[in-house]
Amino acid sequence: MAETFLELKDIHKSFGGVQALKGVDLTIRCGEIHCLAGENGSGKSTLIKVISGAHEPTKGEIYIEGERILHLNPIIAIEHGIQVIYQDFAIFPNLTVAENIAMNRAVSTGAKLMNWKGARELALEAMEQIGAKMDPDVLVENLSVANRQMVAICRTIINDAKLLILDEPTAALTSKEVQKLYAILRRLRDKGIAVMIVNHKLDEVFEIAERLTILRNGEKISTGMIDEYDRNRFVKELTGRNISESFYEPKASEEEIFRAENIGRKGAFEEVSFSLKRGDVFGITGLLDSGRGQIGDALFGINPIQSGKIFLHGKQIEINSTEDAVRHKIAYVPEDRLTQGLFLDRSIQDNTIAASISKYFIRGKLDEQAMYQATVEWIKRIGCVAPSPEASVRTLSGGNAQKIVIAKWLNTDPALLILNGPTVGVDIGAKYDIHQILRRLAGEGIGVIVISDDLPELIQNCNHILVMKNGRVSEIVEPSEVNETELATMMSSQ
Repeated sequence: MAETFLELKDIHKSFGGVQALKGVDLTIRCGEIHCLAGENGSGKSTLIKVISGAHEPTKGEIYIEGERILHLNPIIAIEHGIQVIYQDFAIFPNLTVAENIAMNRAVSTGAKLMNWKGARELALEAMEQIGAKMDPDVLVENLSVANRQMVAICRTIINDAKLLILDEPTAALTSKEVQKLYAILRRLRDKGIAVMIVNHKLDEVFEIAERLTILRNGEKISTGMIDEYDRNRFVKELTGRNISESFYEPKASEEEIFRAENIGRKGAFEEVSFSLKRGDVFGITGLLDSGRGQIGDALFGINPIQSGKIFLHGKQIEINSTEDAVRHKIAYVPEDRLTQGLFLDRSIQDNTIAASISKYFIRGKLDEQAMYQATVEWIKRIGCVAPSPEASVRTLSGGNAQKIVIAKWLNTDPALLILNGPTVGVDIGAKYDIHQILRRLAGEGIGVIVISDDLPELIQNCNHILVMKNGRVSEIVEPSEVNETELATMMSSQ
């Protein structure tokens, strides 16, 4: 068994009267990849901050390489080789790759001036260690998300990292970039570095982790080797409930809700045709530049179609603006809920009624009671965990925030609901809840279109999937006829 690098014993952390961590034990070994999993609010972020010295525990003991550390702070943590890469990577976009990688070394040695040649050599050395290939002289702002992450990893390597913690490292990466990252992490593991990944994506956890620790509501639920877990155990311990995987099979219907005929927009997509009937959950997928997301934007009037026809309940309609879309009872849940879907500094109530506020005006005044009651009903109907309608939407977890975006549009009584990446960044429990909501809405007669690159999501929850490739329809398939590998091949094959 490998040596223990970090050991936490009976860690508690309180913020006022709120217990964020309740007696958590954790052991991280040298040369292992350890996954810390938990839903939003489980205590993962607080535990990372305890390990990095950003939070001092209310109670408990911390040992690094067998030495008890009484008052761990960020400087002491770094001196002991603990490095954390958060989702924003904490890099300087206006500096070069080499400058970013060498910055911490220069600061720690007290250098007054940057040694440009030394910085470049240091960057090349670090990149060689992890197998990354980047121009050391390029500005970081010009790099892809994946390469910015590589810069952050290189910086930890030259600072003699012994434990590298990555917070949701795959959130913004493509599948190819994820595989490249995993290869690098395995390389670091083989050098004896301990790696801890914070993640709740089931498939990714099973692919990369060697050991797993699950938190729920601030408590450690279990720790074990990854082969001690199957999907059912993982999901049950993560969420505290049994979530069964099932495939959506709607009742057959000939009632057409929506039809697109040869729609197109120059530079985005062309000659796209499909229809959905009552009960359908219609999926659209494809690679990032396939045109899949632009279809949603076009149908909602953000960047309207320039050719073709669209029909809603058998009647041809024209959508030249978002106002047209709303008037025709089309609703759109965008992929980026934080900047496009929500007013983060406003209340849950304000967000819920934002798209339907006109129906609450009575003789020129807003009916506050009606708005409050509607929000209470939607919170209950969509299963949102929220303290009250007056609470700021910013206080909600990712999954609950996404439910409020959906509620906002459902409150407009839509005929067609389009969702772009409906479960991006939400945990397993919330994801399951959202899928059940979509199935129920389809059964109630609302047209549902799901645009996603989450293949399991599409296969389990849609009854038709349109595959986009290079701006055109490649195929329309039924999930019962394909598996994830075949669907991925359809998306990427030449």
